[in-house]
Amino acid sequence: MIEQTRRIAVIGGSRIPFCRSNSIYSEKTNMDMLAASIQGLVDRFGLDGKQMDEVIAGAVTTHAKDWNLAREALQSTSLSPLTPGITLQQACGTSLQGALMIGAKIATGQIECGIAAGTDTTSDPPISFGRKFSQRLVKAGAARSGKQRLKAFKGFSPGELKPVLPANGEPRTGLSMGAHCDRMAREWQIAREDQDRLAMESHHKAFAAWNEGFFDELVTPWSGVSRDNNVRGDSSIEKLGSLRTVFGKGDDATMTAGNSTPLTDGAAAVLLASEDWAKEHDLPVQAWLTAGRTSAVDYVNDEGLLMAPTVAVSEMLQRTGLGLQDFDFYEIHEAFAAQVLCTLAAWQSEDYCKNRLGREQALGSIDRARMNVKGSSLAVGHPFAATGARIIGTLGQILEQSGSGRGLISVCTAGGMGVAAIMERD
Repeated sequence: MIEQTRRIAVIGGSRIPFCRSNSIYSEKTNMDMLAASIQGLVDRFGLDGKQMDEVIAGAVTTHAKDWNLAREALQSTSLSPLTPGITLQQACGTSLQGALMIGAKIATGQIECGIAAGTDTTSDPPISFGRKFSQRLVKAGAARSGKQRLKAFKGFSPGELKPVLPANGEPRTGLSMGAHCDRMAREWQIAREDQDRLAMESHHKAFAAWNEGFFDELVTPWSGVSRDNNVRGDSSIEKLGSLRTVFGKGDDATMTAGNSTPLTDGAAAVLLASEDWAKEHDLPVQAWLTAGRTSAVDYVNDEGLLMAPTVAVSEMLQRTGLGLQDFDFYEIHEAFAAQVLCTLAAWQSEDYCKNRLGREQALGSIDRARMNVKGSSLAVGHPFAATGARIIGTLGQILEQSGSGRGLISVCTAGGMGVAAIMERD
């Protein structure tokens, strides 16, 4: 056992280009994409044939055949087949949570290195039969005679063959994430133009980052694609303002397809290690993962579904003794522009910070020029489980290029949860 915790090194990330659903990756699976992103990491950091202590990866939208997704995907790469794989799912926080889990084991000396990754596709959704017809098939499969098989289909009606698509709503409310966010936007009085402006800025920053070569090392061309295909360098307030609202009704509805993340296919991975392991393998450390926190809100009883990051960040700051302004960079996942703006508004609200976060005063505002400086999910897209690893990889490279600094990560998830983390470079 070690006497004190060790530092958690972020070596770097790799991902495949993110593409809008039902476009370039329409024939690809989660297995294909996850293996490609892990292989990109292997190629970038010379891990061919190496045995990693752990790979933790997952997806949100999965088929039954994906039950051992992490292990099966890594066996499709050139990593040593002796590498164990653990499949994890925490909605949009999956790969960030995976990184925190690997980091905790590195810090306590249980492992020396690991890969956190995530993948998602809505182009290849799990489509099934309803429970009634599924039960018939189970009974027919267990039957020992033709008569018993026929009995399993007694009373069958063609309507039972209607396919069941993946649910687009929270199981406990029946509302979609967008509908929940619409309620948040109304509660916090987030203006349509402010949402459109944030979306436009995200596209412009991502477009500039691509053109300056920032993503060249982070993104591995795959399946004939070398760039994210959702980034719009010509995005404008006028174009975004012309779009109709898609969540909520009435003149005060504000959320559109333009200021919401598109359904996206893609995968991302990140390599973490102990300081000693990094030195042994001649791998420079981009940054250190120094803190993390996961929290939840009671969205069933009217808390905002996507407000949990306000809690996670507040609790993490209390534990570390840092203030909200003690950061050089902020990576706030843009599920919806309204969600980001609600989060920022809540941190500035004395009432919210006192009565919900248990603080003596408001956390305050941040310098928006330091937020999502290379664009974020509204521009590059949001393959649910992959976003955390994308953000870690992006922030690690930002900190490396800056020479030093501290970055805050905030990710909202389905189920009313939030995952936060801190990365630093000496």
